[in-house]
Amino acid sequence: MEIVQRQWLRRIRTADWVTPDILTRRRWVKGIVTSVGDADNFRLYHTPGIGWGLRFRRRFPVDLKDQTIHVRIAGVDAPEGGHFGRPSQPHAEESLLWLKNRLEGRLVYCQLIRKDQYGRVVRAEYGPWGREAFLRIEAKARTTRRGMWKYGCVDETPAEYKRRYAMPPPSTKQ
Repeated sequence: MEIVQRQWLRRIRTADWVTPDILTRRRWVKGIVTSVGDADNFRLYHTPGIGWGLRFRRRFPVDLKDQTIHVRIAGVDAPEGGHFGRPSQPHAEESLLWLKNRLEGRLVYCQLIRKDQYGRVVRAEYGPWGREAFLRIEAKARTTRRGMWKYGCVDETPAEYKRRYAMPPPSTKQ
């Protein structure tokens, strides 16, 4: 009983509490989504066992940053919102609103697979659809020119946007 309590009933407070053993086993965790960052990550308040999530059904405390797991959705690179004085990419607000409407305040299950370079835990799932359905939906949106593919192509992918802003600005020596 002690092993079960230690492994399955102990709350994982932050991504720092996620051990290599949890990632190796690709453990599933459940919790309440307290906030959504850009449209490819969110914060999860881990609720192991029965009854943990009841106190958050109506309202969240204001600041749960130090009590939540920062989760990145695998395979999704959403348009970047404006941060640190940088402009946001086209469709960033729409994609953020879409994910907020589907996840924020809801109980979700995540399979944890690894940590990324920012210390976020990567979730191995493409929503309730699965990878193949996700790619099929994306391909259909591209061919029917819906959403961000309305004009045929995307000017700059989120990865290209991040690379462009990661480069140091050109020097202005005379």
